[in-house]
Amino acid sequence: MDTTLQDPLVGQLLDSRYRIDGRIAVGGMATVYRAVDTRLDRVLALKVMHPTLAADASFVDRFIREAKSVARLSHPNVVGVFDQGTDGSYVYLAMEYIAGCTLRDVLRERGALQPRAALDILEPVLAALGAAHRAGFVHRDMKPENVLIGDDGRVKVADFGLVRAVDTVTNTTGTVLGTVSYLAPEQIEHGTADTRVDVYACGVVLYEMLTGAKPHSGDSPAQVLYQHLNEDVPPPSAAVPGLAFALDELVASATARHPDIRPYDAVALLARTREARAALTEEQLDAVPPQAHPADHDGSEDRTSVIPRAARSVQLPLPAEGERS
Repeated sequence: MDTTLQDPLVGQLLDSRYRIDGRIAVGGMATVYRAVDTRLDRVLALKVMHPTLAADASFVDRFIREAKSVARLSHPNVVGVFDQGTDGSYVYLAMEYIAGCTLRDVLRERGALQPRAALDILEPVLAALGAAHRAGFVHRDMKPENVLIGDDGRVKVADFGLVRAVDTVTNTTGTVLGTVSYLAPEQIEHGTADTRVDVYACGVVLYEMLTGAKPHSGDSPAQVLYQHLNEDVPPPSAAVPGLAFALDELVASATARHPDIRPYDAVALLARTREARAALTEEQLDAVPPQAHPADHDGSEDRTSVIPRAARSVQLPLPAEGERS
């Protein structure tokens, strides 16, 4: 059901400048709207923080400080940031509007992608993250929802709202911000995040593009977190027989549970990705996957959340020997 008409912000003028025309998406931390900058007569995307977070002065201060930093990051594969501000209880970020869809939309519609298509999406994502990493930033919330594919075919990385400077990556609040299905083990266990957490998340995204499903799943977020900590991401070829070994190696390298074993940053992973592509034949690149579609779920694992680090201590019972798959 379209709830746009029930949204109190739709039709309003925010900060005496931004006319909100419609709602695009609702996430765990903010709602994104299609808006018009009435001063410049420009369509843009307006990200408005949820009231519970906007009421936290320290969070707002950090959000504004980091938004200013991200605005300096200029790259053709990064969604541009134009402005940030507050209007009463509303805290917002004005960003480049991309007409198109998200990678999540593509995966929901098509399931597994051909290797060539998966790599065609991954490479510009890594180029964007590589620019951020070399500029001293970590995204921390890479997932298909944050990969935008324009109607013109351009791929852009969005939602650097969780980005943090590398010199402030240690989280001391007892919580970690992120999305359960894409969290690296060290984010869960220690609350730390350097460039290698983005590498891990990109490995999970690549697995999902190649197979149409996430590598870890469960009936609760705690089960997924447990798997990230204690189980390797399986090779994509185990789910889609016939996929090239080079793709298995690429996923394994990016998703190694120990961060020291992973490529150091997105620049290094991009180099490995290009090497893997060069090793594939045209037939391997264009292999048609089975019509696999992601398992039905309520989407809760795909939302950015504030997750207590105490979750790392959850001990799930191991299945009996005869019950293991």
